[in-house]
This record gives sequence, structure tokens and C-alpha cells, in this order.
Amino acid sequence: MIDKILQLDRELLIFLNSLGSESFDSFWLTITNQFTWTPLFLLVLFFVFKEFGLKKGIFTFLFIVVLVAFSDQFTNLIKNTTERLRPCNTESLQGYLRQFTYKPRGFSFWSGHASLSTAFSVFVFLLFKNRIKYIKWIFIFPLVFGLSRIYLGVHYPLDVTCGYIAGIIVGFIFYKFYRKLFMAIFKSTI
Repeated sequence: MIDKILQLDRELLIFLNSLGSESFDSFWLTITNQFTWTPLFLLVLFFVFKEFGLKKGIFTFLFIVVLVAFSDQFTNLIKNTTERLRPCNTESLQGYLRQFTYKPRGFSFWSGHASLSTAFSVFVFLLFKNRIKYIKWIFIFPLVFGLSRIYLGVHYPLDVTCGYIAGIIVGFIFYKFYRKLFMAIFKSTI
């Protein structure tokens, strides 16, 4: 059963990766770079301090930093436990995938880009859903960030999907913990 799922995952990756075009390569290479998203992070930081003020804003910012660090380290734990090779570094797939000079090392399962961006987005969405009208658009970030990993052949679709699921769970749990801690420290609701 697992072998069949992994085979379907490889076939889906090959199909999706083959849809790429050289004219879009630079776009997806830009999308996959974390620094491309700096304006989004700065905008979220602006809203954190605008909505919560200095003291509560610092607390919220530090909580987001802990969320990011936890998500990153938890993903590394999973990757180092499963040790699934990245498709771009898998010899048997070299003739089937589009080739890029961008070939990250390390393991593939699950996608850190997908899990971290989703955890961040879920947390931010829950934080601002009653305060900022268009906050739901933040989910574009993990969607395209995760898809860039498939386009570049550095993750399988299952890696990205499981990363999304892990990110949803981590983001939700951290938000619940944040709310309890926020109310206990500041004696007020969010």
C-alpha cells in the first residue's frame, strides 16, 4: 500500500514538474526564496504593533518567533527521521525532472516551506480574522510557496501536502496556546 502511494506520488511529481516552462522558471525560483516574502512579514509585523500596541505587540512578535523556530525544528526532526531523498537528488528521477541549478540538500519529507508558511499563515489568520477584513488572502503565501517546491522538483506532492497539514495543526495549536497565555498575562481577551 505504501509503495503504491509513493509510486503515485513520484508519477504526480513527474507530471506536474513537466508542465513547467523556461519562461516561468525565474518566477518560481523567486517565489521559493524566503526573502521574497519580506514585505509580507513586515506588513504582518506592522499590523501586530498597530493592533496590539508596544507591550502586547512585542509579546505577539516573540510568540511568532517561537512558532517559526518550533515549526522549523519539528520539520527537521521529521525529515531526519524519515530520510526521504529529495526528488532533485534522486538518481532514478534525473531523466524525468526538469533540471535546475537550485538543488537543496537534506531530506524531503515533509516540506519545511509548506509547513512553516502554513503554520505562520494559520496563526496570523486566527490572530487577525476579526480585525482585518482581507486577512484570508494570507493563504496565498503558503499555497504558492509550497507549489514552488514541486515546480522546482525539490519536493514530492505528498511532502508539500503533509507539510500543509502539519502547518495547519501547528498554527492552530500555537494560536490556542497564545490566547491562553495572552489572557493570563494581560488579563484581557485578544
